[in-house]
Amino acid sequence: MINIEFLIDRVKLVLISPKGAWVKISSEPIDRKDFLLSYVLPLVLIPTIASFIGYGLIGLGSYFKVTSLSWGLHQAILAFVGAFLGVFVSAFCIHKLAATFDTQVSLNNAIKLVAYSYTPVWLAGVFYILPSLSILGLIAGIYGLYILYIGFVPITMVSEEKKTNYFILSLILVIGVSFLVSLLIGAVLLSAGLNTY
Repeated sequence: MINIEFLIDRVKLVLISPKGAWVKISSEPIDRKDFLLSYVLPLVLIPTIASFIGYGLIGLGSYFKVTSLSWGLHQAILAFVGAFLGVFVSAFCIHKLAATFDTQVSLNNAIKLVAYSYTPVWLAGVFYILPSLSILGLIAGIYGLYILYIGFVPITMVSEEKKTNYFILSLILVIGVSFLVSLLIGAVLLSAGLNTY
């Protein structure tokens, strides 16, 4: 069950006061299924729905010329599946890398770290309604990386001398995973006959 009040409060806390948010989040146990359904899902629906509307409907005849219902559906599936796969694969990598840097990060904590860091990106997904504005998602992405940086030590508990290398490697993985997942899903959708026009 989605608690709208909690969702709004948590989003505001993560965006406005990331340091305070991570202090709170780091000590909170989560039920993975509940977290995904109550926090991740509602936020992921923003770029999913906006992508379908923007690329499938509004984009038609506007600045963004390449558009159709099929393209809108393609972009919506890419946004939805890509978000969940991106969180899981990135979190799994951070979880598995922990031992290399002499720390332990549970998969649940790694999921929290990645998912909360994606918050501004998912919110900025509303700009997909006007595909020409989707570039603004990059600004949200940069802020998301800042949130990841602020939360990295509180969640991973990595030592001071190893935090830089662990963070940089995790950062590369999060960006790389996002890119590769998008390519993979896009290729699967195109091979399944979901054309762009």
